[in-house]
Amino acid sequence: MQATIYNIQGKDAGTVQLPERVFAQAWNPDLVHEVILSMQSNARTSGAHTKTRAEVRGGGKKPWRQKGTGRARHGSRRSPIWTGGGVTFGPRSEKKYTKKINRNTRAKALSIVLSRKLEDDQIIFLDSFALSAPKATDAKNILASLSKISGKEHLSTKRTNTALIVVDSRDENVEKSFRNFGNILVKSVKDINPVLLLTYKYVIVANPDDSVALLSARVATKAEKSEKEVSAPAKEAKVVVRKKTTVKKAPVQTAKKVTKKVATKKVSPKKKA
Repeated sequence: MQATIYNIQGKDAGTVQLPERVFAQAWNPDLVHEVILSMQSNARTSGAHTKTRAEVRGGGKKPWRQKGTGRARHGSRRSPIWTGGGVTFGPRSEKKYTKKINRNTRAKALSIVLSRKLEDDQIIFLDSFALSAPKATDAKNILASLSKISGKEHLSTKRTNTALIVVDSRDENVEKSFRNFGNILVKSVKDINPVLLLTYKYVIVANPDDSVALLSARVATKAEKSEKEVSAPAKEAKVVVRKKTTVKKAPVQTAKKVTKKVATKKVSPKKKA
């Protein structure tokens, strides 16, 4: 399948070959919904935090004596039923909202969203921005020219979440030129995800040949990547010959037999009575 490439004047500048694995996937709302919810949960930070009665300051003194007052017995003013006391079953910052996303599932969701964007005619392939210096006026003129393409009129009228610009590698001129536009976001190919693609209406892909190649590598499964590595020509391994070094063993010392001499006492003859 092929797509039209435009230049910064909004005119045709050729075509680009698109892989079906990336831009021709059937819409699967359940899978996309699962991945987006997981990504949003992983980005969530648990900021709400309440203190229990053990963490609230104060409450060391008993409010009143146990008996004889006619009132209910209490042991601390920091009990959850008192004003200013601890909170029972309140939100805690230790709670984790992370969810696991399989690698193939994430790649599948990315290709499905890109396919849907292409089907809805919301992807613009741009040959290059050709910005020699960061300048917001040039960026505005480029958007105005691209809005003249049929079906892309909202590029110049939509105020929020208008376009996501995808570049193959980081370009400071492009980033600084569109930095003051609140409805435009510039991202590298390696940083895009289904949440960003569905947040913005249009997707402008710069340098289509390199960007599409990087997208194909991202969508490839682990098995396909391993097959490519196996099919690639193996590098000749250098054989290192090491000389064997003989280590002389020290002679084993044998234990000497130690003979002990038994001392014999000389018995003196008995004296005659």
